[in-house]
Amino acid sequence: MSISELTPSAQKYLKVVWSLSEWTSSPVTPSLIADRVGLRLSSVSEGIRKLSTQGFLEHAPYGSVELTESGRRYAVQMVRRHRLLETFLVEVLGYSWDQVHDEAENLEHAVSDFMVKRIDELLEFPSRDPHGDPIPSASGAVDSPAAVPLSDVGAGQDVSIERISDEDPQMLKFFENHGFCIGKKLSISQGAPFSGVLEARISGAKESVLLGAAAVKALYVSIDSQDAIGS
Repeated sequence: MSISELTPSAQKYLKVVWSLSEWTSSPVTPSLIADRVGLRLSSVSEGIRKLSTQGFLEHAPYGSVELTESGRRYAVQMVRRHRLLETFLVEVLGYSWDQVHDEAENLEHAVSDFMVKRIDELLEFPSRDPHGDPIPSASGAVDSPAAVPLSDVGAGQDVSIERISDEDPQMLKFFENHGFCIGKKLSISQGAPFSGVLEARISGAKESVLLGAAAVKALYVSIDSQDAIGS
């Protein structure tokens, strides 16, 4: 069965379950899925039941939701579609970061496997999307960057941006307006005591940017092994 033969609802659920577990080991619950897709818990529970019956999900009563082997295969295909479309929209059509997620959400259910293949070829087989998320290969391999949340990194570290969460379009616009993008190097220092704020200075910039808890949580970084950021 091709991913195109699944209903858009099934495609969405499988992709969401995969995405919710991509950057965390926390269990995926029906309520988390409902929050992500913006539907009532009762509707989501029914969707999970149907996909479990079809052999795509496993869900013990009151337990977590997990993909089966076949469910993961289809989920990864949808993630590949979504991230290739986001990359196409940014690099070819000139969309901004904060515009692409919702647009790709609509398009991913309509494009054919052949179109996805041609987009991949046109973009010369990108490995990551504009937000730094890995684009699964045609065979389903996922090469995730070695990244940790900035919230796990102590002050005084020099880091490189590896990923910026695309959950909040306004947050993406904030980062874009301040010059934050994949590959940029940052010096991290502590904000005011007990404020929960970090100061981040982009390499070469004269001024730091204050990052609150939500912004810190949205950034994923790698710690630089050498001091590559000037003072």
